[in-house]
Amino acid sequence: MRAYVVEHPDGAFMESEISRPAPAAGQVLVRVHVSGVNPLDTKIRAGKAAHAKQPLPAVLGLDMAGVVEEVGLDVTTFRPGDEVYGMVGGVGGLQGTLAEFVVANAALLALKPKSLSMREAAALPLITITAWEGIVDRAKVHEGQKVLVHAGAGGVGHIAVQLAKASGAKVFATVSADKRNIVEGFGATPIDYRVLSTEEYVELHTGGEGFDVVYDTVGGATIDASFVSVKRYTGHAVSCLGWSTHSLAPLSFRGATYSGVFTLMPLLTGWGQAHHGEILGEAAALVDAGKLKPLLNQQRFGVSEIDAAYALVESGALGKVVVEI
Repeated sequence: MRAYVVEHPDGAFMESEISRPAPAAGQVLVRVHVSGVNPLDTKIRAGKAAHAKQPLPAVLGLDMAGVVEEVGLDVTTFRPGDEVYGMVGGVGGLQGTLAEFVVANAALLALKPKSLSMREAAALPLITITAWEGIVDRAKVHEGQKVLVHAGAGGVGHIAVQLAKASGAKVFATVSADKRNIVEGFGATPIDYRVLSTEEYVELHTGGEGFDVVYDTVGGATIDASFVSVKRYTGHAVSCLGWSTHSLAPLSFRGATYSGVFTLMPLLTGWGQAHHGEILGEAAALVDAGKLKPLLNQQRFGVSEIDAAYALVESGALGKVVVEI
């Protein structure tokens, strides 16, 4: 089968012929229609994501949407012809989704939202799982809370905004002025972080009390800002980019709590894979109910333009980028 291989860090995607995989027990063979491109994919390609543990040469690509071609023994949840989506490979030595076919553990998959195209569905898995683990699993956002999402127009951020909104919370999101209409379209109140200091927007929107939940999707200094903007005693800060060194004193002085999100763990360890499939199944229901939609970059890329797709993601372009296989 055709696959697109990166042989060394920052190398070009080379079309290659590799053996078509066969599904083992509990696995599904999927004909890939669309492969998603995340910032993490670009870091793996550049050899700058040690936590992803993907030795090169390799077929990259975490996310995909496609059609079930064949199922292995003991698989009863899917059958040939089903349209599915998921985050299934591209790390931990697993073959990625930039190929005609990919084998995936059935637990990692869910039926594609009926109301989305393959392109739209392939934009969702990684960012949706990451947002869900923060908003739903860790923070347990519920009605009546005030939730702040940092970078609310970003990949994980715009999904987190919608999940918090669907949970009944009043949602705020930090964005630059040129992106305020995006978060407003998702029902959130925009906060221009370039104009207001942390103390100023906490005072303006919470009367100085702090937000019930703050989800950091940026890392660095934004984590520190999150620690001083959560509500005293009951506030909860979450981050999916908890790198570097940070003082916990501001969080401790507020009596608040913190959780980290590491979305790759089930792929790297095998632990908790079924939960990823469950998340995507519930997310599909929200999509079809009109409560969740991806922000998709409208520029289209085919397999001859994978390098260009990765370059666009690296440029920080708005909206998720996908490659049609």
